[in-house]
Amino acid sequence: MNTENLSKEQQVLYLMRKILASVVKDTTTKPGMPHPLSDNTIQDIRECFGLISDREAELAELLGQSRNEKPYYKDQPQKTNVIHLHIDKSSD
Repeated sequence: MNTENLSKEQQVLYLMRKILASVVKDTTTKPGMPHPLSDNTIQDIRECFGLISDREAELAELLGQSRNEKPYYKDQPQKTNVIHLHIDKSSD
């Protein structure tokens, strides 16, 4: 994601989400193994994700940005097509 066009607050939220996701990924254990994080810490992480998501939604609404963007592959067909028109002004 290109964060250059985001406000400082949006950059912080994006980075916090990314870091929390990495912590969750790095500490996830195989089924049946004890988790290294306490239940309270896991709940706090969930609440933090919720707060980040809520604030990102508020900022997007304030800035008139859409939150419906979904990632796609470059070769995936798009629902919209750009049509370039060339107007020949030499016939005037």
